[in-house]
Amino acid sequence: MHLPKILGIAALLICLSGCATPPPADDPDAVADFEQINDPLEPMNRVTFDFNLWLDDNVLAPAARVYRYVTPAFFRKRVADLVANLKSPLLFANDVLEGNVSRAGVTLSRFVLNSTFGVAGIMDVATPMGLPAHEADLGTTLAVWGVGEGPYLVLPLFGPSNPRDAAGLAAESFLDPLSYYLADNHMRWVSTTRFLVGGLSQREEYLDTIEDIKRTSLDYYSALRSLKRQSRDALIRDAKEGKWKTQDPRNQP
Repeated sequence: MHLPKILGIAALLICLSGCATPPPADDPDAVADFEQINDPLEPMNRVTFDFNLWLDDNVLAPAARVYRYVTPAFFRKRVADLVANLKSPLLFANDVLEGNVSRAGVTLSRFVLNSTFGVAGIMDVATPMGLPAHEADLGTTLAVWGVGEGPYLVLPLFGPSNPRDAAGLAAESFLDPLSYYLADNHMRWVSTTRFLVGGLSQREEYLDTIEDIKRTSLDYYSALRSLKRQSRDALIRDAKEGKWKTQDPRNQP
């Protein structure tokens, strides 16, 4: 999976696709709603969304159900903990770049504890010790630095995003120190395996939540758009305030 190529395809689709027509300026309520939704690329986004939905319904969700069926919950938790621990170097870098010294200290402590007492990260021993997990990425870092999100954007495979977060995602694919280490030691297959296993593990965790959203929403696309923006806004607010969640974000919808 070559991330820059995927994002390049997304950019090409933006260029080739028409934007949603803004409402007339003499209708201030409609204009306000249009700006609040912030989805001028909706026609293109819905095409990409439909592709992602087809891929999820026919490949990702069935694979996640099989994974849940054949794998005990204890083992699935170990996989999730391992994948989360492997992200610690990037998480630590973003904490530092955001100026969150306290969160950087928590991330470093969690990595050391989980990599040692947690048997190379397969067990999260840090959370019960009062060091809860939190999330951060280059997208949140750019937001802390004052970079605007831009319009809502649905990426092929990766789903709901925006230009700022998409740029952060692409940059992180080049900045992950573990990927460089594996490449230098002729173990690129480990990076690919980590990506696939991490995606499968995350999709399994959200199986029930996503089914609930599909079942209860009148427009699944709009519901995901709203939930994604709310989630990112909360994450960015936490980063700006230098706080971290008291619950493991992997167990949240």
